[in-house]
Amino acid sequence: MARRPLPRILTDSAPLARMANSTSLARSRELARTAADSASDVFHPLITIGRGLRRLGAAGRGRWAETPRDHRGPVAFFVGACVLVVCLVPYGPLLALITVMGAGAWAGRERTPVDTGPGEAERERLRALYEALVPYFSVDGDPSPLYVHDGDWERVFPEYAFDEGGRIERLQVKYPAYFTDGEDQSRVRIEQVLYAKAGRGREYHFGWDELANQLTLTALGALPTDLVAQRFVTSPGETVLGFTDPDAVQRTLPVTTGTERRDAPPVVWRTGQRSTEPHLLVLGQPGTGATTLLRSIALQALQHGDVLVVDGSGTGEYGCLVGRHGVLGVESGLAGALATLEWASHETERRLIAANRARQAGRPAPEDTRRPLWIIADRPTALAHIAVAEGREDPQRWLQVPLRHGRAAQVTVVVADQFESAELLSEPVRAHTKARVVLGPATADEVRAVLGAPPHTTPTASVPLGRGYARLGSAPVLRLQVPATPDPLDAATGQAHRQAVLALLPERTVPADGSGPAEPVTGDHGPTEAGRPVDVRKPEDMSTSAETGEPVSVSKSVGAAAKPDGGTAAADADGAAPDTEQAGSTAEPVGAASRVRSAKRGETRVVNGSAEAVRAEG
Repeated sequence: MARRPLPRILTDSAPLARMANSTSLARSRELARTAADSASDVFHPLITIGRGLRRLGAAGRGRWAETPRDHRGPVAFFVGACVLVVCLVPYGPLLALITVMGAGAWAGRERTPVDTGPGEAERERLRALYEALVPYFSVDGDPSPLYVHDGDWERVFPEYAFDEGGRIERLQVKYPAYFTDGEDQSRVRIEQVLYAKAGRGREYHFGWDELANQLTLTALGALPTDLVAQRFVTSPGETVLGFTDPDAVQRTLPVTTGTERRDAPPVVWRTGQRSTEPHLLVLGQPGTGATTLLRSIALQALQHGDVLVVDGSGTGEYGCLVGRHGVLGVESGLAGALATLEWASHETERRLIAANRARQAGRPAPEDTRRPLWIIADRPTALAHIAVAEGREDPQRWLQVPLRHGRAAQVTVVVADQFESAELLSEPVRAHTKARVVLGPATADEVRAVLGAPPHTTPTASVPLGRGYARLGSAPVLRLQVPATPDPLDAATGQAHRQAVLALLPERTVPADGSGPAEPVTGDHGPTEAGRPVDVRKPEDMSTSAETGEPVSVSKSVGAAAKPDGGTAAADADGAAPDTEQAGSTAEPVGAASRVRSAKRGETRVVNGSAEAVRAEG
């Protein structure tokens, strides 16, 4: 039988092609696509809520599967009780429905995945860092080494972060348990490798966790340099040396920078009878801010005590303090420095004796022994050179008594010098200054030599003025940025900084030029007004000499007295004593320093603190 041919419409594909390519069919497809998009937009909230309910249901089933069988009964009873309470509360079902819909919408929201993995360049950097650590973290015979060449770096770097420039910002490193992480030399080698591979020019903090065998490297930001001298919210006996990292201390202080007010973490140095580090030593390169720090300390000390300044450099950096209330003296010459430091030594002894007598009598210590006395010596080794050349005694010799017994007598000593002259510092200065500050660029070995411990950060070669490290006793080493406290008398000082420092200075007690005597006041009027000197002579209040143990009488003037060469007189800041030798005795004229009359080897001598004083014998 012959096969019948199929109809033409089934064998010819041209009609089908014409139907597929027809305009009406294309328009229909476009309408269908538009309708689907519109429906998707309209029903998008319902789709989101449905997706969220599905996720919540899956999470609930997983939680029910994880619940032990003996706990499922109480859980079911609690859920049923909650449903019953909701049903009985007015509008409870409606509120429950709204809550469920809101939870479903939140759980079903679209979350854009964030690519947190490192890029190709970052992977290469981590791989190079891993290869650099292999020689230090691997030993022969390790059955399962963490560090091998061409190994898996993801095993030892569990956490890492990069900044916008592609440099390592934070890195957590695992190391084998046999690594000697308790030795400083081993740590320094690893820190040097990480510093070189992570990128030089920044400061890194290294946190060693010996218990977990992990090292955390963190790139530190620069400390703020916009903080200027101001009144800090501190209690008596607390001095702000500067500011540090937020996670380094557990305290913040409100500070003002221009018109902005914020909290900053301070480095607070505590002095007084209960302080374990009552004296401070500051070392640094020339021009790194040591004088700025001492000026800041002096301005804070004048709030509650008296200040005696010895400027060994002789550059007049402390001229703004001359003639101010509470400033007992600003000496830059050798004769004046010897006289004022000798007076400070005898004053320390007098305070100790007076306080001891008061305790033995069951009375509180006298008021003049409780007022803090600050001895600020800037570059005393410069005066030591002059003293050797002239055959005089070293001024540092008179710092021995205040350093040894200053804590009990409320006497604080602050010494600042340069690295080049550090070997010339006397043994008492180096032994009794437990609070240490290093300013300016310094290597890790230099920081260790001064502070007694290496810094936990990598020192940089270029630092701003007042930048360094501080360590108070046995506390950790902290980064430090000293608040800007420039000399207001310097022409290069900005107007804003000048006004900030001038606002902290106490009122003047004598004319700025030191001309003309102040009005004398008798000693039987109790405390005197600021700027009115009084002659106080107390034969019965005798102290002992530091050398021979013989009694020493101290004749003092109240207030600061300026000298023609720019110095001021060392004086008693507590006013006149209740019992004086002569009620109507007049004081020395303004411009003369306090005189210390002492009995030494059976001979009576008088040492004048002024620049025109006769040089004392050695």
